[in-house]
Amino acid sequence: MLRICRLVALAALILPFAADSAIAEDMRDITTGYVIPDEGYCDQPYVVITRDGNWLCLLTTAGGHEGAANSHVVSTISSDQGRTWSQLVELEPVDGPPSVYSLPVVAHTGRVYAFYDYNGDSFKCPARSDCVGWFVYKYSDDNGRSWSKQRYRLPMRMTAVDRTNTFGGQVQIFWGIGKPVTSGDTMFFAFSKCGQYVIERSEGWFYRSDNLLTEPDPNKIEWQLLPDGDVGLKNPEFGDVQAEQNIVVMNDGSIYCMYRTAGNHPCHAYSRDGAHTWTMPEYATYTPGGRKFRNSRACPKVWKTASGKYLFWFHHHGAHENPYRGRNPAWLSGGIEKDGFIHWSQPEIVLYDTDPKNCLFDPKTGTPGPGGGMSYPDLIEQDGKYWITETQKTLARVHPIDPTLLEGLWSQGEVKAVASSGLVLDLGPEQLKKAEVAMPRLPNLAEGGGFSVDFWITLNELTADQIVMDSRDASGKGLVVSTTGNGTLRTAVSDGEHSASWECDRGILQAGRRHHVAAIVDGGPKVISFVVDGVLCDGAETSIYGWGRFSPELGGVNGSDTLRVAPALKGRLDRVRVYDRYLRTSEAVGNYQAGN
Repeated sequence: MLRICRLVALAALILPFAADSAIAEDMRDITTGYVIPDEGYCDQPYVVITRDGNWLCLLTTAGGHEGAANSHVVSTISSDQGRTWSQLVELEPVDGPPSVYSLPVVAHTGRVYAFYDYNGDSFKCPARSDCVGWFVYKYSDDNGRSWSKQRYRLPMRMTAVDRTNTFGGQVQIFWGIGKPVTSGDTMFFAFSKCGQYVIERSEGWFYRSDNLLTEPDPNKIEWQLLPDGDVGLKNPEFGDVQAEQNIVVMNDGSIYCMYRTAGNHPCHAYSRDGAHTWTMPEYATYTPGGRKFRNSRACPKVWKTASGKYLFWFHHHGAHENPYRGRNPAWLSGGIEKDGFIHWSQPEIVLYDTDPKNCLFDPKTGTPGPGGGMSYPDLIEQDGKYWITETQKTLARVHPIDPTLLEGLWSQGEVKAVASSGLVLDLGPEQLKKAEVAMPRLPNLAEGGGFSVDFWITLNELTADQIVMDSRDASGKGLVVSTTGNGTLRTAVSDGEHSASWECDRGILQAGRRHHVAAIVDGGPKVISFVVDGVLCDGAETSIYGWGRFSPELGGVNGSDTLRVAPALKGRLDRVRVYDRYLRTSEAVGNYQAGN
């Protein structure tokens, strides 16, 4: 009985968002966030909560571009959870040596430390002026309103990658992207050293201090540079780009590390001895030995929440033709710790941008093109609420996150309930005996509406052009779900002038096997996705993308008033549901688990 009550409660956390989604502002829309001040270029807006309850944000900014000579670290304070911010305070002057990529942490005493790159030797580099020199820190004893005049240099021993770097070891090449994490009185943070300027031949390193959180005298702070030995964290099989390491301390005391590569997947590794040694990095998987995450050359960021659960930010596709693009939308996966490993959920879109300059797409394939995106996020948790910061390099924002989205991720493996909100058509065995049924009206996609079709299907053969459902009128306006020559299912929609379509991943449908399929058309980010047997399609090994984007001009897709159901299907349908909203991934998984 207790378990039943718990599952009902978990389901209730997932479902309510839908009732309000049609009328409420879409929290996933990047333009709804609060702007963080900057000087033009902005990067890594990381926030800590100071002892007075305010938010202190540290970021890198400049009047020019990334890597500009006037790049410097600044801070700003918000007393209203990100809605407004104070004037920028310089940790380093704009006309001094470049300072970049600050990593803040609050000590037990309330003192705030900020660690960052500082080109203290004014070393001249080709193309840009950052990511070389010294690792330094300053501190604030007044919650970020001012910073120590003295800066302190972290000891960074020369290792193999330094001695053979672009500059022959004259200077070290490095940067960090993850805030420090704490375990008791111990603090850790990760960073990347590089052998080729700017960011090639990279590997992971970790600072550990066992007294920074408690020691009042900065000169007495003790440091360890880990791992032990002369080589940082990397797997030689995964190429020259193994960078942007970030970590969490797990509930069992282990350290979990995630980082980016130039391939189709991020990497992860575990340390069981306080960062001294690490497991050989592997491509990150949803579960131990399971399906690999897909992410291009973009920051994959992990966080641990106060509840002891985890979140993972990534972009859910393979390596883009331009490796620094395709950072829109951003996805979150939720993690639960089991038997010393993190098990991750199927992901949800957490943020998107529909501005054409940041969201170009190929109208023929629906895949995102060379538009920009968002990256280098941070998670803020306060009073049971969550926010995420991100940057588009010229604009940084903070965004409140719907808590039901996060709870849905964390409870994904437990919920076995069919989503009911927005359910406008539910065809059981008796209704499916009819060849035609009344087709409900669907929202206008251009106005941000969406819809989903959810069904159980058994295909006797995977031949092309079998119609699963069809609401098209004589002009072709409407919805059709059909099989393809690729052994897949395709969802296609048309408003009479504009059209879009997308297929599920190849190789997942099997003849004679009963499958659950959710085809989700989301008019917010303009994305079509498939969840098949509880797994969100990601392109597998045959495509960069497992989801497709459609034109913002695609509007109303209501065609015929009649829905033709399986007119000549070589197989059978067990259930068909239509929703007049997009289903969250977690809901599609719940529908699958309820009927499996």
